[in-house]
Amino acid sequence: MAARRGSTAKNTAAIPQLKWHEVRPAPVVLVSGPQDVFAERATKGLRDYLRAEDPSLEVTDIDAAAYQPGELLTLASPSLFAEPRLIRVGAVEKSTDAFLAEAIEYIAEPAESAYLVLRHSGGVRGKKLLEAVRAAQGIAIEIVCDDLKKDAEKSDFARAEFTRAGKRISPGALRQIVSAFADDVAELAAACQQLIADSAENITEEIVDRYYGGRVETTAFAVADIALAGRKAEALVSLRHALDSGADPVPMVAAFAMKVRAMAKVANAHGSSGQLAGALGMAPWQVDRARRDARGWSDAGLGQAILALAEADAAVKGAERDPVFAVERLIGVIASRGTSS
Repeated sequence: MAARRGSTAKNTAAIPQLKWHEVRPAPVVLVSGPQDVFAERATKGLRDYLRAEDPSLEVTDIDAAAYQPGELLTLASPSLFAEPRLIRVGAVEKSTDAFLAEAIEYIAEPAESAYLVLRHSGGVRGKKLLEAVRAAQGIAIEIVCDDLKKDAEKSDFARAEFTRAGKRISPGALRQIVSAFADDVAELAAACQQLIADSAENITEEIVDRYYGGRVETTAFAVADIALAGRKAEALVSLRHALDSGADPVPMVAAFAMKVRAMAKVANAHGSSGQLAGALGMAPWQVDRARRDARGWSDAGLGQAILALAEADAAVKGAERDPVFAVERLIGVIASRGTSS
């Protein structure tokens, strides 16, 4: 019996309880806990593992909150060519009675060559299903995705991000990046990945300063969020604060571009965040956030914002003499939802 890890499981489970990066195939995989970043990585890791074993893997998604009777059995049934099947079920904490009943029945006798992933972010809904999964020895495993609450946990997570990528980060740079994104694990993960993608083998305090200004209130993402909320004056003040703290206009524009591109992807997309994530190349939490950011925007406004981003990107990379003015101009377009500059 595996020792319980984290606070998600109320009772000691009879099945292995693993961390997100320890995910492995099993007929039933329960992905529990509130941290969507870890849940998405675990699910993606399982998909990649299975697809590497067999490229013909069929991947389908179920929204448990809108479940139709018989859906699980239909998707789990083998096809003509008996390809392996990965069935990802989101919002189990909001599931219908039909899903709960059929999922409990399915766990007693899983389909051959099928892998069922159940995403339950917390709450009491689905308690009997969770108990059934946690009692299914030899059939199920649980991936516990608890949030990171302590600074030490966040530092360990960020350090592991760089280690897995083969990058070295100085202790001071690590402290800076964790301090800048201490309130949001998703943005901490995104910031680490951006540094990994854009930086050389050694990441120093100077590099972190150039990207994030060393202070949470002056990060590029914070300025972008304020502008997206329509608060132009506040965004301009935050921009100046960020620049005074050492932030650079280039990653500032990159932060805006990341958010606007995500908004454009979801603008006319229909379906749950779980259903759209794979098709759009985004994580479910990114879909949800982009949808919130895109509220109140028109297609024409998004088009203007994308044009403004292209102009600003060229300007901060040498096309204009005043890169700061280019970012200020971009903030005007974003804060007005593309209706003016």
